[in-house]
Amino acid sequence: MLVVEPDPNLDREALAAAALDDSSTAGDDQRRARDRGDLGKRLWLATWPKVAAIAIALLLWQMVVWSGWRPEYVLPGPVTVFRRLRELIADGTVWDAVYVTMRRAIIGFAIAVVIGVIVGGIVSSSKVARSAVGSMITGIQTMPSIAWFPLAIVLFKLSEGAITFVVVLGAAPSIANGLITGVDHVPPVLLRAGHMMGAKGFSKFRHVVLPASMPSFVGGLKQGWSFAWRSLMAGELLVTLGVFSVGFLLAQYRNVQDYPGLIAMMIVILVIGILVDSLVFGTIDKWVRRRHGLLND
Repeated sequence: MLVVEPDPNLDREALAAAALDDSSTAGDDQRRARDRGDLGKRLWLATWPKVAAIAIALLLWQMVVWSGWRPEYVLPGPVTVFRRLRELIADGTVWDAVYVTMRRAIIGFAIAVVIGVIVGGIVSSSKVARSAVGSMITGIQTMPSIAWFPLAIVLFKLSEGAITFVVVLGAAPSIANGLITGVDHVPPVLLRAGHMMGAKGFSKFRHVVLPASMPSFVGGLKQGWSFAWRSLMAGELLVTLGVFSVGFLLAQYRNVQDYPGLIAMMIVILVIGILVDSLVFGTIDKWVRRRHGLLND
């Protein structure tokens, strides 16, 4: 009988390959576990300060209520307010109001961005325009939103147009100033490099000036949103069109002395502001800083 002896070299190669596969699999598992651990750590580091701040704020709020500084029917505690907020969420009141308010905010802010970019681009590229209206933009920005409402009501009556008018005037100057500041701080070497590569006119602004000015421009957008949001809240408090909005509910709950509902809607306003800042402008800001080498992660 013919007996075939196994080749010891083949056995060693098979064992080495199996060991390599095992070590590779183990290495992949370790990397995945490490990535999960890093992700969990980042989430925890990003979450716990916010949770701690909320807990401290709620504790201080409850301590003020316990102090008896104001009657509890005027200044209700967190438990009462959040119970009322849950009721408003359950019956859909909050969602309807937030939809109307956010629609107004987005429309007004979008118009303000268009106007702000156009005005900022013209002023930043023309010495005559800067001399003529540069200071005027800052002057308009410093005017309180409430000061525009008498004129808005005269021009647009009690309508959506009056609210949009004030929102646009509240946001556009900040956006224009953010773009102007960004253009003013573009390094001259970038302008010379763009000129040498043939960038002129709008092409120069689009491909050289605007990308270089994005950090300041994003800051202007963020500030413009804050002005637009405050203007919108003032507008909804003054121009009540019988439509359920966040500002309308604030006024209604004040009139009927539903103070838990009043504070609940104030919490809704705060939460919307935090979410927009974190999810929208925070994401844009990180993206811009990463592209400019200002963020290491």
